[in-house]
Amino acid sequence: MTTETKIALITGGSRGLGRNTAIHLAGTGIDSVVTYKSSRAEAEALVAEIEALGRKAVALPLDTSDTGAFADFAEALKAALAEHWGRETIDFLVNNAGTGLHKPFAETTEAEFDALMNVHVKGVYFLTQALLPLIADGGRIVNISSGLARFSLPGASAYAMMKGAVEVMSRYLARELGARGIAVNTVAPGAIATDFNGGRVRDDADTNRMVASMTAMGRAGLPDDIGGAIASLLAGENGWMTGQRIEVSGGMFV
Repeated sequence: MTTETKIALITGGSRGLGRNTAIHLAGTGIDSVVTYKSSRAEAEALVAEIEALGRKAVALPLDTSDTGAFADFAEALKAALAEHWGRETIDFLVNNAGTGLHKPFAETTEAEFDALMNVHVKGVYFLTQALLPLIADGGRIVNISSGLARFSLPGASAYAMMKGAVEVMSRYLARELGARGIAVNTVAPGAIATDFNGGRVRDDADTNRMVASMTAMGRAGLPDDIGGAIASLLAGENGWMTGQRIEVSGGMFV
């Protein structure tokens, strides 16, 4: 008896934590559809890397701030699923795409606030809504938040507010989708050494040391720390866990 291949859709999957998650999922036997906004070459390189691991992947363009494009994206996803897998549904959705902003409260502009809102809150809400018919019953959704929704650091007020909204959204989705057996959880990374926010944690030695000093495990996070955690939520036997916030921060400010 053969088991049907599981498929994950990862937004913002061409780079950073999304890319790392797709590679971890490939290692567990899960295929991926990854979205990219502008980095098509990076997305295609990821597809090639996953295929080299013996799994299947497809890259599709998507601007998660453009809610008007979501219906067309859902159709493109349906076509890709039919062409590459002979299926009509995905098993997992990872709402990962996002942008950062490091700016004091007093200096944050309305345009900057709205740009964050469109990607992190409005985009996640309405993209998930558009994709609900394409998520298999018994599937799982992981929404990405941030440790900054729990602890406060100067310069992150607007970004952290958006992630707080994502955490509330996840609990409501868990309640409303429970009848379909769909588990919905939030993963909240701590400070991770990627190119996010201009690569400050990765490239600035003082910032990296500061993060390490306030983290129980004594270092900043790495992409593998987060990609592995998300993959374990999707590939592991976690279907009975839903509506939870899982912080993966190495113990920042514990």
